[in-house]
Amino acid sequence: MKPILLLPALLVLGIAVGSGSAFATAMLRGPQSAGPVQDNAFVPTGSVLAPLVLEDGRLAGYTSFEVELQVPADKAEFVTARMPLLLHAINLRTFRSPLASGPDGMLPNIEQFRAVVMSAAPEAFGEGMVRHVAITQANPA
Repeated sequence: MKPILLLPALLVLGIAVGSGSAFATAMLRGPQSAGPVQDNAFVPTGSVLAPLVLEDGRLAGYTSFEVELQVPADKAEFVTARMPLLLHAINLRTFRSPLASGPDGMLPNIEQFRAVVMSAAPEAFGEGMVRHVAITQANPA
């Protein structure tokens, strides 16, 4: 066989063998269910002003965060109505949490703030209501 025809023949043979093995695996394992589908909604909290506290407890500045909470779709109105309770719970925790990072302390620690919001959420909404916290924006204030 000529070398120019060998490469396309190997390519076709590889595709045929790969497709055949994928088809056989799907036939043996059967259809896989993804489980129950859960509808989620993202509820915005609005602007959250938080102090940037250094490790030693000194105030470095302030920052504002834009946050969205992932909650069950049928509980979105409940969460929106109780949003002031979440903001209060966040305020009670941020002065104790070192949120400042960087050499001058003016960069917010996003992961630490996400942990603060997740720890404040059960106090405001109940256990397991907030599934995920998405921080969409952080600005110095």
